[in-house]
Amino acid sequence: MSSVLHHSIFNFTPNQEVYHGKVRDVYKIGEKIILVASDRISAFDHILPKAIPYKGQVLTAVAKHFLDASSHIVPNWLENVPHPNVAIGKACTPIKLEMVVRGYLAGHAWRTYNSGERLLCGVKMEEGLKEADPFPNPIITPATKAEEGHDEDISAEDILANGIVTKEVWETLCNYSLALFELGTKMAKEQGLILVDTKYEFGMYNGEVLLIDEVHTPDSSRYYIAEGYEERQSNGTKQTQLSKEFVREWLMEHGFQGKEGQIMPVMPNEFVDEITSRYIELHDKITGTTFVKSKTLHLENEIAEAVKAYL
Repeated sequence: MSSVLHHSIFNFTPNQEVYHGKVRDVYKIGEKIILVASDRISAFDHILPKAIPYKGQVLTAVAKHFLDASSHIVPNWLENVPHPNVAIGKACTPIKLEMVVRGYLAGHAWRTYNSGERLLCGVKMEEGLKEADPFPNPIITPATKAEEGHDEDISAEDILANGIVTKEVWETLCNYSLALFELGTKMAKEQGLILVDTKYEFGMYNGEVLLIDEVHTPDSSRYYIAEGYEERQSNGTKQTQLSKEFVREWLMEHGFQGKEGQIMPVMPNEFVDEITSRYIELHDKITGTTFVKSKTLHLENEIAEAVKAYL
């Protein structure tokens, strides 16, 4: 047993279905779904070897914060959080798309722009922008949700042409995504942050589109510190981020971008501790509350007992 959850193998009921994602382990029992947030961390669609203490708890807490705050504008799957690493709710049929909303030119969008491309997922990006500049209006740059390997950029035209969703569902996804981004932007501003970009995932439940998975967490979102943003842009200074982009940057500095033939570098313990600190910092900044570490040496036992008690 340990205080870090790298991988879970639970037998909640004999008839459960199990899927292990990059970060979450998903258990489906009838009409219920149990998301166990591990302490795994992924980048460039690869799971890094070392787990990050308390990361699963941070993701669960932040996701619950925003799912609760947004439920009046977008219906979601969540019903209960019986343990800091566990969320339980409606078992939806996932829509195989990631709805990526970008308010600023950063990350993948910036790398695409910097390469000379001006079209991303069929969306035209205007000339004359520099990294971290805001778009005139938030843009939606969807990606196909891959079971394994890399998610792929896709345009709205191709989504409809390939019948991934109907036109009606696509319009609902867009409306919900922009409404969530607007709310997330407002909540971030109240905490002195800028919501730069994020992704949303949706599913179908009894014919209704529901928001699923996590929302506005460090794994799904990128934030800038609002104070000094304009000055940094004017001076050409790199923006201060709260996201896991610094993990990607560390990997790139050590020669890894998830490409064939590249070897995953080993993260020193000091860097693992830094990642934990940054995740907790984001929790506190974006929620306006203080993260409380749930310390235990028997994490798996506590999770099993909490879920079985709820079921």
